[in-house]
Amino acid sequence: MFILDLSYIAPVEAADAHMDAHVAWLQQGYDSGMFLASGRKNPRTGGIILARGERAAVEAFCAADPFTQHRIAEYRITEAAVSRTAAGLEALKG
Repeated sequence: MFILDLSYIAPVEAADAHMDAHVAWLQQGYDSGMFLASGRKNPRTGGIILARGERAAVEAFCAADPFTQHRIAEYRITEAAVSRTAAGLEALKG
């Protein structure tokens, strides 16, 4: 599993201007089965995505995010080997 830590490097207004394209990109991630969960950070400085797949594919997909392409945000990708989960979250295991 991967934790995708998205941090804004541009004003939040720039993110708002490209939010529809980013949300469409997120949907592609869910449709492909790569994304498991996502949401905004609080305070709103970026977001977090839980993903699965091959690292190279995850990195390539993050590079295609409109937020990345328009230099609105940067990703920090952390790989985690999940060994235990609460009931119902077994999909997070490796």
